[in-house]
Amino acid sequence: MTGLLALSGPSQAATQEPCDIYAAGGTPCVAAHSTTRALYAAYDGVLYQVQRASDSAVKDIGVLSPGGVADAAAQDAFCAGAVCTITRVYDQSGHGNTLLYQGPGGTGGADTAATATSEAVTVNGQKAYALYVNPGNSYWVDGSSSGVPTGSSPEGEYMVTSGTHTDNACCFDYGNTETNHRADGNGAMDAINFGTECWFGGCGGSGPWVQADLENGLFSGGSAQWNPSQVAETSHFVTAMLKNNGTTQMALKAADARSGSLTTLYSGALPSGYDPMAKQGAIILGSGGDCCQTNHNASAGTFYEGAVTKGYPSDATDAAVQADIAAAGYATTATPFTPGARISLRATTSCCTSDYLQHDAGDDKVVIAAVTSASSSTARAAATWLVEPGLADGNCLSFESADQPGRYLRHYAFELYLQATDGTTQFADDATFCPHPGNSGTGYSLQSFDYPSKYLRHYDFTAYVAGDGGTNAWDTTALWAQDTSWLVASPWS
Repeated sequence: MTGLLALSGPSQAATQEPCDIYAAGGTPCVAAHSTTRALYAAYDGVLYQVQRASDSAVKDIGVLSPGGVADAAAQDAFCAGAVCTITRVYDQSGHGNTLLYQGPGGTGGADTAATATSEAVTVNGQKAYALYVNPGNSYWVDGSSSGVPTGSSPEGEYMVTSGTHTDNACCFDYGNTETNHRADGNGAMDAINFGTECWFGGCGGSGPWVQADLENGLFSGGSAQWNPSQVAETSHFVTAMLKNNGTTQMALKAADARSGSLTTLYSGALPSGYDPMAKQGAIILGSGGDCCQTNHNASAGTFYEGAVTKGYPSDATDAAVQADIAAAGYATTATPFTPGARISLRATTSCCTSDYLQHDAGDDKVVIAAVTSASSSTARAAATWLVEPGLADGNCLSFESADQPGRYLRHYAFELYLQATDGTTQFADDATFCPHPGNSGTGYSLQSFDYPSKYLRHYDFTAYVAGDGGTNAWDTTALWAQDTSWLVASPWS
C-alpha cells in the first residue's frame, strides 16, 4: 500500500499508467485495450489495426512514444480518401487477448467492424481516434486460457466510455463473457455495462448508467431492485469500474474521466443466485454475451480504453487509476459547428461536389442542389443554416433555416424536412444531430440523435437519415460513407 500512496504525487502520470498501477496494487492486468494511448508506461507496441475498404489492406497503429498517445497521423495517411474500419484492438498486457470484430474476417459471426474515423479526440493534446460502436459492431476474444479469470476467481475491470453516445438496447458491455456466445446462466458473465437500458424496471431517471452485466440481467446494485445510489453519467468522457470477488462482493464506481474522484455506486453482496460466480473467461466489447454469431449487436457506445485485472483491486488502486485517467487529458476536438454560426453544407460525393444541402422551393422537403455565386438570392438563402445547440441535447446540434426562422431540419419516416418546431420531445429528437469526423475520412458526418446508427445522407438528390445497409433504398451501402460526409462551407447568405 505504501507504494500505491507514493504514486499520488505529481510525477505519477509521467511514470505509471493504469496497468502499472494495477500491478503495483497486486492485481495485474490480464487484458489491456485502447485505441487512444498506451496503458503501460513502457508500452511501445501497436494499439489497433485499421483496414481500408477499397483494397482490404490493413495497417497497425502504434504509439508516438513509449507510454504515449496513438499515432493518429499514421491512420490519417493510410485512410486518406478511403473508408477504414477498426478490425482488431491489440492486448497490451502480453497475454495475447486481442479483440477481433465479430464478423467474417474477424472472429466469425454476423457483425461488422466499427468505422475508424467516427470520433476524433485529443489525449494530452495529441489527436487520437475512439472505437465508436454502432448497432451491428462488436468485438470478442476467448481469453479463458490466456489469464482471464474464470469461475469464482476475483477480477476487476474499468473502461473509459462516453455519456453522449448510448442507447437502450442490449448491451454495450466490456468485460468477462461466455466462450460459446450463448447465455449460459447466472454468473457466466462479469462485464461492465453502460447505456440507458433499464433491465428490471423501476429505474430512476433516464441514464446512462454504469451497471453490471452478470448474465440474465443488468444489475444497478446487489439485486433486481433499482439501486437509488445510481447516478446518470452524462459527461462526454466517463470512467466506469466493476470489480467482483467471485463469491461474496462486488462494487460499481464511476466518474467524469477528465476530473474528480470516483463515486461508489454500489459496494456490497452479490445478487442472489450469483454466488459463486461462473465466469467463462472470454472478453466482450460492444455487445452482450449471447452475440453475435447468428444475430447482430443492437447497442451503441464509445470505447477509449479499458482493462481486465486478475484479483480484486483495492479502493486505493481504483483511485490511483482514476487520477491517471484524469491526467491523460481527454478532450473533444474543435469543430466549425459553433452555436450561432451561419454555415452551408456541401456534398463530398464525386457526383455532387457543387451541391449543397437546402430546403426545396416547392415544398418542405430537404434536397441537395447546385449553388454558385450566380444563383438567385432565394437559392443561396435556402442553402444557408443557423447552427443551434441541439433541441434534444445541447452537446449536439440543430439546424435552423436562415431564411425561415423557427423552422428546423428534422427527419420524419427517415426523410428530411424543414418544419416549424411544435415543442414536442419527438420533434426535438428528430431535429437533433451529433457531428463526427466524416465517415469517408473527409469533412463531417451528422448522426441522428434518436437513431444513432443513421446519419444525414443524400440519396438521389433527396436528404434522409440512413444506415450503412438496410431495407430502405437510401440505406444502400454503395457510397454510404461519401454520401454521409459533408464539408462545412462559408454561408451562401
